Amino acid sequence: MTPGRHPYLDHPSVLAFAHRGGAADGLENTAAAFRRAAAAGYRYFETDVHTTSDGRLVAFHDSTLDRVTDARGRIADLPWSEVREARVAGKEPLPLFEDLLAEFPEARWNVDCKAERALGPLLALLSRTGAWDRVCLGSFSEARVARAQRVAGPRLATSYGVAGVLSLRLRSLGVPAPLRAGAVCAQVPESQNGIRVVDRRFVAAAHARGLQVHVWTVNDPVRMDALLDMGVDGIMTDHIETLRTVLSGRGAWT
Repeated sequence: MTPGRHPYLDHPSVLAFAHRGGAADGLENTAAAFRRAAAAGYRYFETDVHTTSDGRLVAFHDSTLDRVTDARGRIADLPWSEVREARVAGKEPLPLFEDLLAEFPEARWNVDCKAERALGPLLALLSRTGAWDRVCLGSFSEARVARAQRVAGPRLATSYGVAGVLSLRLRSLGVPAPLRAGAVCAQVPESQNGIRVVDRRFVAAAHARGLQVHVWTVNDPVRMDALLDMGVDGIMTDHIETLRTVLSGRGAWT
């Protein structure tokens, strides 16, 4: 564990992330899902952000409403007045990320910035609300998180994008590779396209550089235990009760 490098990581044990609030119940990225996770004792939440056509920052994974709501269309093409009428699983509205920050003042958020146009509004929101210590910015795009870090400086916690993770993996195998300075963690799947990403060498390489390793999205308790035995610092899960049970059994649920 490498607590203390950034206030976002200031936690005495393994970071347990409610992925999309705990997506297993079918209400992913809704205030209802995050309320349920908070009631279960979660402090760390994972979400995604997109912007509407009129610049509102929505907590939602997909670029379109089609998969999980009763509405249709690309969020970027629709005004907030329309997006707010959509219901996840026909039940729950999509929240603005600003409203989630306000409703859960003790929570810390891992935010995947899904689109370039969402980056400016997100950084502006963090500046306006002073929520720098509560958010870690991630993206598949290494260029996007690097750009955010240049703008915000060390007050913003960032993870690596795909290129950064690849460089760290190569370094773990003894292959020299450039690696962006300033990230606080590597957030990775166990494997990608059949290629193993997380093993003891990867975790050791990250820890040697003062980086935490957070693994997504892990729903099997056997895999949770195996990753914890490797020394990973955080796990993201759709099944929040399962992860809580595993961590409790190891004395790591706080």
